[in-house]
Amino acid sequence: MAENSVASLIEALAGGSVEVVDLTQPLNENTPVIQLPEQFEQTPPFKAHGISAYDDRGPAWAWRWLELGEHTGTHLDAPVHWISGRGGLDVSQIPPHHLVAPAVVIDRSAETAEDPDCLLTVDDIRAFENEHGPLPEGGWLLLRTGWDARAGDTEAFLNAASGQPRSPGFDAECARWLAEESPLIGVGVETVSIDAGAAGGFDPPFPVHYFLLGAGKFGVTQLANLGSLPPTGSLLIVAPLKLTGGTGSPIRALALVQRG
Repeated sequence: MAENSVASLIEALAGGSVEVVDLTQPLNENTPVIQLPEQFEQTPPFKAHGISAYDDRGPAWAWRWLELGEHTGTHLDAPVHWISGRGGLDVSQIPPHHLVAPAVVIDRSAETAEDPDCLLTVDDIRAFENEHGPLPEGGWLLLRTGWDARAGDTEAFLNAASGQPRSPGFDAECARWLAEESPLIGVGVETVSIDAGAAGGFDPPFPVHYFLLGAGKFGVTQLANLGSLPPTGSLLIVAPLKLTGGTGSPIRALALVQRG
């Protein structure tokens, strides 16, 4: 049966009844990176350094070496990234079945357009379940806010001109519930962090990092094209580098979606 299912998927992909949607932001020198308070060490922006380009440094080949942090662009947070997940899984240890799993999309783009500090609550998730059914066991919740439209403008994307970053996310109780009571294995967002911009002032600070990673679950940030996904029924593929000891990794995020 498994063989027939894989064959059916291959046929559906070839025939176009299953579409592959790219959920990944481009990774280059213009990719926004998170800015921490000045007393903390900062992650470097992405930079590519040439090694050779069909020249006297290497006449028949071109290649580069890259300078970037583990948490740059569309990327995954592993449990070991946060102190509450200290001793937990690093990127190389994540079971592959968590990286290919069902996903639901909760759309808060209209609310975020009115309020950039919009927060998802447990009641919002319950309302979603009442309409679309229960959250998938071992699946992912993807929060659509429309923030991906800002990705080409670092100032608008980080939205910290007031001195306090303003971006949507989850409230503290929702973060705890997702970590401790939901059947999910992870969450994905369009913003620079899995926590809301104001989450440093929540109790506890940065509750999605604290609760979710502390529970051995995962986060993905800076997603794109969530508006192309249905509320339920997508298959999410998260492909990080298998970095030994990695606290995170840039990823290629894809979704398989039934069309027609």
